Amino acid sequence: MTKHKNGFSLLELLVVISIIGILVAISAVAFTTAQKRGRDARRRGDLKAWQDALEQTYSEYTDYQGAGTSGACEDAVTDHMNGVTPSDPKGGSYAYAPVCTADTYCLCALLEQGSGGNSDTDDCTAFDDSGDEEYYCLENLQ
Repeated sequence: MTKHKNGFSLLELLVVISIIGILVAISAVAFTTAQKRGRDARRRGDLKAWQDALEQTYSEYTDYQGAGTSGACEDAVTDHMNGVTPSDPKGGSYAYAPVCTADTYCLCALLEQGSGGNSDTDDCTAFDDSGDEEYYCLENLQ
């Protein structure tokens, strides 16, 4: 007559725990990457909305300054974005960098992913892609 033991051996438990640990590590990296991609997508969307507001100001007043006196970027936000200035989803060093005049503008955001930027196209010379940082920039369409 044989006696069966119920339960798991120590080796079986260690194997299961190590597999769970590997799966958690992989999912944490994937989650962090997805968060960065999501914030970069929001940055691009914010800049596009800001660009649309500036272009609407231009179509009304034939310049980006508009009727206001605050400055082209601020007046477009007040007039066409319900007064809500886009803010970076992460904050801190990941700030938007608008450069606006009555005749031109350049809106840039620092990307976290390190790819997908367009600042090396010389569209916005103030945001040169000489280092590891990658900027996404939009400029005036007129």
